[in-house]
Amino acid sequence: MQSRANAERIHIAIFGRCNAGKSTLVNRLTGQDVSIVSPIAGTTTDPVQKAMEITGLGAALIIDTPGLDDNTELGRERVARTAKVLDRTDVAVVLTKEGIGSSEMNILKECKIREIPTIVALTHCDTVTDREELLAQIEFRTNHKALAISPLTGEGIEELIKAIAALGATEELLITEGFCKAGDRVLLVMPQDKSAPKGRLIQPQVQTIRELLDRGCIPICCTPDRMAEALAALATPPELIITDSQAFNEVYALKPESSTLTSFSILFARYKGDIALFVEGVKALGRITPASRILIAEACTHTPQNEDIGRVKLPRLLRKRFGEELSIDIVSGADYPEDLTPYDLVIHCGACMFNRKLVLSRVARAREQGVAITNYGVILAALTGILDRVKTS
Repeated sequence: MQSRANAERIHIAIFGRCNAGKSTLVNRLTGQDVSIVSPIAGTTTDPVQKAMEITGLGAALIIDTPGLDDNTELGRERVARTAKVLDRTDVAVVLTKEGIGSSEMNILKECKIREIPTIVALTHCDTVTDREELLAQIEFRTNHKALAISPLTGEGIEELIKAIAALGATEELLITEGFCKAGDRVLLVMPQDKSAPKGRLIQPQVQTIRELLDRGCIPICCTPDRMAEALAALATPPELIITDSQAFNEVYALKPESSTLTSFSILFARYKGDIALFVEGVKALGRITPASRILIAEACTHTPQNEDIGRVKLPRLLRKRFGEELSIDIVSGADYPEDLTPYDLVIHCGACMFNRKLVLSRVARAREQGVAITNYGVILAALTGILDRVKTS
């Protein structure tokens, strides 16, 4: 199976009540014992995920979720975690083994609000009586065509896979779309500081280099301290320069006039999120005072480093501009407040570890609550005074 980062896979989440057949279906789809199957309600305690390839769709991530009807004290926490899965769901599969109740209707309502393509399936179809009548009732209540499947015997699974592939198919997005073309020389300036993983490149760098090669461009890589030498080795300036956001100033100082400049963070803001809203959101800097409160959201979780951009460099730049009293909260991974209204500005990372659906869910929450949101690359360009001189779209 072709290796691919989970953030680049179509996220397919399986929802349903306890013992609806979710775990059995995940095991059937993946061909492996990924999820524990048991008649005991509440066996799946946390979302479980497995990467696979789906015929007609490609790289996918299957997510098994806890039962929607677990009403124990711990179960309510599990259900809350299940609801969070919706933020990153590209296709939802809602299972029922006997009919549609409030649990299924609630998850279907959330899917409709979030515009998540959804499939409804009747499991245990090999054992139910009056199958056609039950399917008709499900379709009437949900306004969805219901599929009849049996995760245990495999009946209806091929039809389900085809339905998932049809709903999950999307137009392929490119990281560097509109920034370069085949034959262009692209200089990638990549600091290798203490926060960079030893012996390997970070995900945005790897993905960008691979895409440039696939597009027929000519990538040239260097660190900021070797940029002058890299430029001198070229007969003419490169058409495009892509830099790590934290090196904006030194890279801009050396940038040839004819070269276009952007950053990995800006590219991923376009690729994963809403670059227009991020550029608009940075205008909130004009309203920031020492009494303001800012949220910095990182996609990945890691041990803080002395040169960490989100935990160290951005807070330092912001407090230098607006005062040491400025309140800055930092969250990482899945931690992201439901209520953003206490904040005057949200600053999100490039989100190379998140899928596009999750980033857009976070962006939508900020928009709905009237809170300005931007991203690392955009705000660093603004704070260094060169936003109007870098390409964002």
